[in-house]
Amino acid sequence: MHRYRLFVHVCVFILIVAVSFDYTYNPFESNETVTFSDAVNDVTKMEDSLYDEIRTKSENYEEAPQNAVIDKVWKKMPGRNGVKVNVDKSYEQMKKNEVFDETLLVYEQIPPEITREDLPAAPIYRGHPDKDMVALLINVSWGTEHIPVILNILKEHNVKATFFIEGKWAMENTDYVKMIHEQEHVIGNHAYNHPVMSRLARQDMIEQISQTNEILEAITGETPKWFAPPSGDYNDQVVETADEQNMETILWSVDTIDWKNPSVSVMMNRVNNNIHPGATLLMHPTSSIVEGLDSLIKSIKEKGYKIGTVDTLLSAER
Repeated sequence: MHRYRLFVHVCVFILIVAVSFDYTYNPFESNETVTFSDAVNDVTKMEDSLYDEIRTKSENYEEAPQNAVIDKVWKKMPGRNGVKVNVDKSYEQMKKNEVFDETLLVYEQIPPEITREDLPAAPIYRGHPDKDMVALLINVSWGTEHIPVILNILKEHNVKATFFIEGKWAMENTDYVKMIHEQEHVIGNHAYNHPVMSRLARQDMIEQISQTNEILEAITGETPKWFAPPSGDYNDQVVETADEQNMETILWSVDTIDWKNPSVSVMMNRVNNNIHPGATLLMHPTSSIVEGLDSLIKSIKEKGYKIGTVDTLLSAER
């Protein structure tokens, strides 16, 4: 009788365990479902000589990321993403022809460990020296009559520029500010009434920048994040004041000297002799720019440079 009860208890225990056990659970299996065909494909891929060739040669196409730095000459310099080959995606591109083709390599960008945002406050003069891009900086505190023509030329070439706008000018020309914004150009801060920033008291510096930000935000709905001091005049306190308002101080590396009213040929020669990767090209709404901007854009593109905004130029993207 005792043995019978023991036998019954064991059977009941086995039955309970069998009912409650989850046969689908496997602690060594990931949440992603791997089918038999996927596994076969992976094995086939790994055994393919083309896949092995891509994997072996991929190291030749890799570049390490470069950190942002404070340069002795150029001050704050943005970093640059590195690149590595995505072997699996490159294989998918090449397997149809079953031959290695470097034009079909698929790359992934690797961000640097130190970005521009990690660095202390410092002025920015240019983009990364290996970036084949140029940014047009248009400082606006006068030359109102030239704005529509300049915008039309930029539109014809599908070029986006960065307009640094004076607060006082913005108040008097809200329609033009809206037009610049609607055409998707970047708008920066050029102080309120074009003062010599380095000679101001700290509180006056704050007001010059913050007042202009408030005006531009009221017109466009966006707060500028770039500050161009009038005439390029600054000191450490100016840069730090802008930084406290979450703004970077932007200067330039190539000057058109358009305010001297040069001929188009003189201006073109000056730019062509000084243009470089990562250049920031300073200009104003002047008659010289109206006459020469079309040729200037064509010349820059013919040299192999893309033209982007300050945002694009100073990003770590390749």
